[in-house]
Amino acid sequence: MNRRTRRTLLIVAAVLILLAVAIFLRSKAPPEAARLLPESDGIVYINLKPIRTFFHKQVAPPTRAPEYQQFINAIGIDPERDLDQAAIALHRMDNPAGPNGPVAYSMVLVGKLRGKQLADWLNAHAAAREEYAGKTIYSVPSENRTVRVAQIGYDMVAVSNYPTAEKIHAILDRHRTAALPFSGSSLLDRHYREVPLLSLAWGVGQIGLPFSENGAISVLGFRLPLEPNATIIASLRWTGSLRLRVEEIAPSEAKAMQQAAAVATLVTLARSFTLPLGENAANNGLKEFLKTATVEQKRDRVVVTAALPGSVLQ
Repeated sequence: MNRRTRRTLLIVAAVLILLAVAIFLRSKAPPEAARLLPESDGIVYINLKPIRTFFHKQVAPPTRAPEYQQFINAIGIDPERDLDQAAIALHRMDNPAGPNGPVAYSMVLVGKLRGKQLADWLNAHAAAREEYAGKTIYSVPSENRTVRVAQIGYDMVAVSNYPTAEKIHAILDRHRTAALPFSGSSLLDRHYREVPLLSLAWGVGQIGLPFSENGAISVLGFRLPLEPNATIIASLRWTGSLRLRVEEIAPSEAKAMQQAAAVATLVTLARSFTLPLGENAANNGLKEFLKTATVEQKRDRVVVTAALPGSVLQ
């Protein structure tokens, strides 16, 4: 083997090793849509493609208001059919009584986009336009807010109703470095490694913000013993059934013990409240969820797990 051949083989081997390392790092990284999100207080991600593929028989066709159907027809994007991934950043608002309420959103949506049809609608409804990082940001008025929209790829669009343009600017800036496997917000860097592998949906950070009211979090009419600024890691996985796991990071072990007891009591009360409910898919699903719910304390963490019936996807 001559020197040139050995050199060529060494170069090929080095390239293959680097490629293998890059693939491995990408497999451990958060989804690209989540990595593009700006700094935020919470992040929610959902992968709709496998849900649509495996649970389509359990998902009922949506019933839509005529105005919403007209909007879908105009932009050429049907969320139930065309949306594959959604990554949503939650931004706490200093003034909960403002037009954004307690939380503003920045989103990266991935799916089948009809770019020209979407651009035509945005051009017709935008109050202002801005060129940034080679993309057009459209500012669309909506209920005393400004919603900014930018198509950042053939299958990807960014949306933000944050009061200023800084969040959508950050998404476009991150898009330039999307190939870096671990680029992303500090929130992802701190907590994504704790998200269970192959989760269909997950959330990290202060993801209770949209449910906060008067200093508490309420879900399905139940006031949870959690503060809106509690750090939570939640996930939904398929393990033969849909499994929900919600983990709160408490300030101390003593606080975790106190909150675990409060949550367990709440689950017991909720079971008794739902027993008299009539038989239908929604009520049966809620009863099954509460029946399988378990509450544990693990040091400074409160962990709640439960099985979700397939009917919940409706």
